[in-house]
Amino acid sequence: MNKIQIADKEFELLLDSDNISKRIRLIGIQLNVDYEKRCPIFIGVLNGSFLFMADLLREIEVPCEVGFIRISSYAGAESSGKINQAFGLPEDLHNRDVIIVEDIVDTGFTLDYILKEVHKQTPASVKVCSLLFKPAALKTEIAELEYVGFEIANDFVVGYGLDYDGLGRNLKAIYREKTVPADLP
Repeated sequence: MNKIQIADKEFELLLDSDNISKRIRLIGIQLNVDYEKRCPIFIGVLNGSFLFMADLLREIEVPCEVGFIRISSYAGAESSGKINQAFGLPEDLHNRDVIIVEDIVDTGFTLDYILKEVHKQTPASVKVCSLLFKPAALKTEIAELEYVGFEIANDFVVGYGLDYDGLGRNLKAIYREKTVPADLP
């Protein structure tokens, strides 16, 4: 499908499932090399990262642990800037290698909040692995952003875990909101 409708918005294909799978395989290979003879803990940020996290972990061959944190700052298609935490971080991160797994990094506010909380536990290392990154939307520096699947424009996207008001997470591909060209003068 090249175009889809979700609620009141129309979306067009941005990344198909084959490209997503290939990129995740490459990230997995890099993580296996970087964490050889170590046992990192992967912490997925719910809800959006669940598909990416599952597929990424299938590529990981080093021993690892898995945890989740649920944090949200979105309302509809816009970041609210307000952090809502439902589930907390694991409490045993001291001297551990931590990999935060995100579906998307845009403003960076949510990730900045998570990283501050993680660093309070003095882990051995902290890196971020995000499927998508919107450099044009970034409003705070994220030094730990080490593994990025795709850099994309500052478009609103859905699919493969990303949603619009709870809908679209189940899509196998990633779609961007179709923009209507402004009228020419």
